Amino acid sequence: MDAEERRRSILEVTRRTGAVDVARTAAELSISKETVRRDLNLLAAHGLVRRTHGGAHPVESVGFETTLSYRTTSQVKEKTRIAAAAVDLLGDAKTVYIDEGFTPQLIAAALPRDRPLTVITSSLAAAGTLASVENITVLLLGGRIRGATLATVDHWATHTLSDLVIDLAYVGANGISRQWGLTTPNPAVSDVKTHVMTVSRRRIFSGVHSKFGATSFCRFAGIGDLEAIVTDTGLPASEAHRYVLLGPQVIRV
Repeated sequence: MDAEERRRSILEVTRRTGAVDVARTAAELSISKETVRRDLNLLAAHGLVRRTHGGAHPVESVGFETTLSYRTTSQVKEKTRIAAAAVDLLGDAKTVYIDEGFTPQLIAAALPRDRPLTVITSSLAAAGTLASVENITVLLLGGRIRGATLATVDHWATHTLSDLVIDLAYVGANGISRQWGLTTPNPAVSDVKTHVMTVSRRRIFSGVHSKFGATSFCRFAGIGDLEAIVTDTGLPASEAHRYVLLGPQVIRV
């Protein structure tokens, strides 16, 4: 296996499993840890992975995006805590947008059942979670369904959003950075999210710490557009403070 094939193999494993560990990869490929570190650093320099202590996470891009089925198995405990903390910020909102993705789906499941709410969503999974709840009216945006995320996109969705005023939007992203804001790999998804940001009075981002510092293809919002960011304690307090300086409250759970 030459160097190019080795790096391609490491990238494939990283994308398939959601993370790669230096020591384990070195043992599996019968190479030194230093070689793995050099390969990961090169992949990171090309924007394909994001280095972590002892390994790396995949970076979603225009050519690569994790599926909803994978997301339901990754960092579930952290995402569950994040969802609960995000719902604590609901306040007196009566109309709520739930974005596509697994963390938003957990937010949908955690919404209170003892008060009337109208939930607008592009996510078939979130809509299914709430469809039978007595106090919640669910409006599912129409449009083309993306198989990877089971969410609707295109002009049917954005046209409907253009006529709404939403109290609170729970938005997700594939990457969030102080320089580039909130990003996603797919232009059609970005278009829906841009419309959501425009028609919502309050906007809360919820996502795990591994999304921070990552940048994908399409930018749909800046950090200052957010009221709050909810993430896990894997995001260092010092880095969280840098986001606070840009405007939003940052909650680490």
